[in-house]
Amino acid sequence: MNICRLHGEELQKSQSNTFEDYFNRSEVTYRDGGEERTLSVLYLRHFEAALLDWLPYESDPLFTANGRDIRLRDIIAFVCLWKNPAYRKRKRVYIHDEEELRRYFAEVDAKTLQALVSEWAETGECCLPERSA
Repeated sequence: MNICRLHGEELQKSQSNTFEDYFNRSEVTYRDGGEERTLSVLYLRHFEAALLDWLPYESDPLFTANGRDIRLRDIIAFVCLWKNPAYRKRKRVYIHDEEELRRYFAEVDAKTLQALVSEWAETGECCLPERSA
């Protein structure tokens, strides 16, 4: 599976009576079996602050890869897809539990993650490794 695009965004209110501004969306676009797909992960914005306190990064952006600042919201969908292969069959995922999101990152080696994202930033794609047991 080749990763083609990583993107994250803070949602903005589209109407005054919505709660969109409490959420972030992270997307990963990938090629799997010759077909291009996108997984979109929606989660509460305050999960990022809690994750940053727990992860081995000093701030957000987490790091710079090929001149591009990589923010936590840019890689959340990537990590979720990597650590939960069942998400290959999904287009959208809503994570409503901070602990669930933390478990995905607990299984990831920060150096490996940074190397993969750096490869993507440099070449425009990277190969997602098989899920580690």
